[in-house]
Amino acid sequence: MKTYHHHEFMQDQLSLLTEKMNENSQIDPDLYGFYNVKRGLRDQDGKGVLTGLTNISTVLQYKEIDGKEVPADGRLFYRGINVIDLINGAIADNRFAFEETIYLLLFGNLPNAKELVEFKKLLGCYRELPRNFLRDVIMKAPSKDIMNMLIRSVMTLYSYDKNAADTDVDNVLRQCLQLIAIAPQLMVYSYQSYRHLLQNDSLYIARPIPEKSIAENILYMLRHDGKYSPLEARVLDLALILHAEHGGGNNSTFTMHVVTSSGTDTYSAFAAALCSLKGPKHGGANIKVCEMFADMKRHVKNWKDDDQISTYLDDLLEEKVFDHAGLIYGIGHAVYTKSDPRAVIFRKFVHQLSVENGLEREFNLMARVEELAPKVIANKRKMYKDISANVDFYSGFAYRMLGLPEELFTPLFATARFAGWSAHRLEELINGKKIIRPAYMGIMPERPYMSMSEREIND
Repeated sequence: MKTYHHHEFMQDQLSLLTEKMNENSQIDPDLYGFYNVKRGLRDQDGKGVLTGLTNISTVLQYKEIDGKEVPADGRLFYRGINVIDLINGAIADNRFAFEETIYLLLFGNLPNAKELVEFKKLLGCYRELPRNFLRDVIMKAPSKDIMNMLIRSVMTLYSYDKNAADTDVDNVLRQCLQLIAIAPQLMVYSYQSYRHLLQNDSLYIARPIPEKSIAENILYMLRHDGKYSPLEARVLDLALILHAEHGGGNNSTFTMHVVTSSGTDTYSAFAAALCSLKGPKHGGANIKVCEMFADMKRHVKNWKDDDQISTYLDDLLEEKVFDHAGLIYGIGHAVYTKSDPRAVIFRKFVHQLSVENGLEREFNLMARVEELAPKVIANKRKMYKDISANVDFYSGFAYRMLGLPEELFTPLFATARFAGWSAHRLEELINGKKIIRPAYMGIMPERPYMSMSEREIND
């Protein structure tokens, strides 16, 4: 009974304090326009406010015609090289390309054959986890939230590094390479521990094979039989390449720059970036796409009927179905206009994978939604700018066909993005001279201090 009253007191107090906090924390939305505040670091037209320069990657969504910017098919460049060319070159040579993508992002040029062999060997050397790390850290406190387990593991690695706080570029490069190399194990082992300790499943821990690519090792370590098809490994390698980097303006990469500029250690900087990516507005969109399509299949009886599909999409925007958020997930992007090049590339391989898995009917439904959704949005919202599918539209479906559990969707994104984050941390250390410090304007008017007796009267 005493515990009940104690809990009741806590709940009542929390409710009162929450109400008071909400009452005193509201800001008049009109003031943002009055003071010309770039909310979300974006101009009124949605473009990001320029806050830095980078050599690492470039995102293009417009082309100039007669001195005017005109929406165009999106293009993504890593160190000046079109990602489509990077992927097509690897496909032509029948090799996995995530490792050479890491090399390109970090060092500015594509490796030659000898450099690539040596780099893969170096990553293999860095794959070794500290002694008993799996038992003492990963398995100590398992969780369904694998992102939280990744964050905890990365922060704990600080204690195993004799030069953890050294921010000299050579030391940070070593730390980044180690984190890139062991990220797949941290992700997979965290999931296997969760399955074993919280789901009562058999524990399966496989050591990575040095000769295999990162994509192959993820599938090998994740699956109990260690088997996968060449196409499955190719699609996962493709996903890792496409998620490795996306300009300096996304939330987690900007977080990496901001935190690095403060002079903090590598492990803290990566943990901060992971915390950013964990947010559903950043890294979890593909899960929402999967959930949306599951709901769509319950409502749409004929998957070939455009009218039925359009009606469901219209209901989505009207907040009548699914999560009542008024969004068609996977459609539209903050940067791209006519097309997201990552989605364009991914789409072809996802189609091949759907055929291999006997899920072409599901793929065709997604293709119909991709075509119809922009029209429905334009009609409903009276918004006639170009809208296209983004990479999250197809990635969740691809991951499910690969047998990846939903708990690993965002951690896989993070595993790939370790490469881009590393490049940006090093770039900030080399070029950044000042701590990044944005400005916030205080708008609360000055008030007199009130003594305790006056506060009582005021109440």
